[in-house]
This record gives sequence, C-alpha cells and structure tokens, in this order.
Amino acid sequence: MRTIKIKNVPNNLYKALRTRAREKRRSISAEVLSLLEENIPTEEELQKRRHFYRKALRMQKRKQPSCRVFPSAEDMVRKDRGSR
Repeated sequence: MRTIKIKNVPNNLYKALRTRAREKRRSISAEVLSLLEENIPTEEELQKRRHFYRKALRMQKRKQPSCRVFPSAEDMVRKDRGSR
C-alpha cells in the first residue's frame, strides 16, 4: 500500500477535515482515504460507467415509437364523468 504526504494544507480545510473525521469517529487519514474512495473512480469503475453509458445509448436507439393512439386528456375526463 502506498503512502501520500500532503503539505501546506490550509487551516480551514484541515479543521473541516478534522471535524468531519471526529463526527464519523475516524482518524484524519481514514477520513481522507474514505473521501478519495468516494470521489476518485478507479479504472474498473470507469469501465463500468462506460459500459452502462453504451448500453443506455443502445436502448435509446432501439426505442420504437408507439403505434397506439392515446385519448386526449379531455376525452379521459369526459369518460370519467360519464358523458360523451
């Protein structure tokens, strides 16, 4: 496992990170790692997203227009009220 050192972290950012870590009962390192995992996609995650996107495009292209004729809102209201 690799180690990352970060220098010159602004005080307000460090305080916010420390507060967030305390709220979740984690160390600052564990919180930073959690944030990285949530926000930086791995190559595997990017491949899954690309696959999903291509699949969605294929589905969108396959969509056939409906051949059915649907009644207008006015016709449906008249039918509900029992008049024609």
